[in-house]
Amino acid sequence: LTACLAVALLVAGCASDSSTATQTTAPPTAPTPTTEPPTTGPAATAPNTTAAATTAPPTTEVLTTEAPSTTTVTTTAEQTGPLTVQQLLDIGRQIVLAHAAGEDQFPHSSPYGYGESAIAGVDMLDFDVQLTADGVLVIQHDDTTGRTADEDLVVAESTYAQLHELDNAYWFTADCVCVDQPEAAYIYRGIRTGDAPVPNGYSADDFAITRFSDIAERFPDLPVNIEIKGVGEPAVAAAKQLALELGELGLEDNAVVASFDDAVVAAFHEFAPSIEISPGLNAATQFILDDIALPDGMRILQLPPRYGDLEVLSAETMTKVHAAGYVVWVWPNDRSLENAAGYEQLLQQGMDGLNINFPELGVQAVALFTG
Repeated sequence: LTACLAVALLVAGCASDSSTATQTTAPPTAPTPTTEPPTTGPAATAPNTTAAATTAPPTTEVLTTEAPSTTTVTTTAEQTGPLTVQQLLDIGRQIVLAHAAGEDQFPHSSPYGYGESAIAGVDMLDFDVQLTADGVLVIQHDDTTGRTADEDLVVAESTYAQLHELDNAYWFTADCVCVDQPEAAYIYRGIRTGDAPVPNGYSADDFAITRFSDIAERFPDLPVNIEIKGVGEPAVAAAKQLALELGELGLEDNAVVASFDDAVVAAFHEFAPSIEISPGLNAATQFILDDIALPDGMRILQLPPRYGDLEVLSAETMTKVHAAGYVVWVWPNDRSLENAAGYEQLLQQGMDGLNINFPELGVQAVALFTG
């Protein structure tokens, strides 16, 4: 059973961000990106295909500079700098993480998506990272670019310049990331290449594959949750580079780092022993199934609610998690939960954080849940 759960969680994690890729239903008509000046900062242009809660998200103070790529967003008037991980855990409510920049609402891992997620009022930004052929740590989930971009390149075999040139919103629609929709459904296609208007307050670069450090510097008031992709030596090399960059950015107390591979988690911990880590697949499985405590210093489990017929985060497991002093940041691998009702359900089940694909809905759901 332990082995089955480990395989299930690994498959779920690998498939989670591509859950919409096989959908073929034509999306509803979507507005094109607006170029009219907004009143409070960059305007969200992705249509919302999920039933929304009616309460408006918390007001976010937006500070802009002349260059869109240096936009800074602060989460509250009182807070200067990002919350520490401990402050997040002590915040007194569930937190919201923008999973891969809110990948169902905005193009996957895009600076545009991170900007809109910050405006929505999320507590933390979520990243997948890996290294390019020339050693640049980029925000990218798949080991190839074809699912999201206009050209299919192998990340580890391509330079950052080659990857950054791509239109990484090429296959995004309001309903799916897929290849069989009418041309009008691809609402952000061509912004990267100058063939479509840029949303006000942003630039063409905000629809490209981007360096991790660029986004961390752009949103200095938000803590970061990072998953190191891959296994073996390439992933360990990425772990080493990530440890270096988090140190240079001064984010040692404001970051959580995870990997499905326990060896990669251990390697990162060797490089940066003061930075918070989440357990890998084996450690999480052993705790859930065999009641083996997490390794010292680990306290944040990042898991899906279920896989197939296997309930990963049952009521019994949630009771055990909290009794041990741990927390769960859930990432729904079932798109039926990626909506206001689904987020409410997860909150009712005791999840401590929502790492989700519709950031604005998540912020609203937590606000309603906590009153």
